[in-house]
Amino acid sequence: MNKIPDGYTSITPFIVFDDTTAAIKFYKQALNAEVNMSMPLSDGTIMYAELQIGSAKLMIGAPCCEAEGGEKTKSAQSLGGSPVSFYVYVEDVQTAFDQANTAGMTVKKTIEDMFWGDRMGTLTDPFGLEWTIAEHVRDVSPAEMEEAMQRMAC
Repeated sequence: MNKIPDGYTSITPFIVFDDTTAAIKFYKQALNAEVNMSMPLSDGTIMYAELQIGSAKLMIGAPCCEAEGGEKTKSAQSLGGSPVSFYVYVEDVQTAFDQANTAGMTVKKTIEDMFWGDRMGTLTDPFGLEWTIAEHVRDVSPAEMEEAMQRMAC
């Protein structure tokens, strides 16, 4: 038995959604997510699921009490947004960005080349989460990166 299950990394995001079924359907369309497993309740509500997006796993679940007498977990949507965002590397940033936008994500920042060597754009999904979609287009030396950071310092 492995202490970290096969196919997992040391950190796996877990996101709470008010409607996990809608989230699964959306991420399948927007990000080509695949459902590795799900745990539906008798009423059809999906209490917990694991998605695969590219090489990353994402755990999702419905709001529930953490422990007996504990406070109910909250979704980003119920909080009006989230301080957490996701940075997704893809092979073709334009195609992936357009797919996510067509599926219903709102463009926050159009695609552009960044000083650290990525070409990227940022979108917000209907659940209040932010996704930056990027592809690495050039390697940048530490000296180049430092110089670029100094030029943009506020």
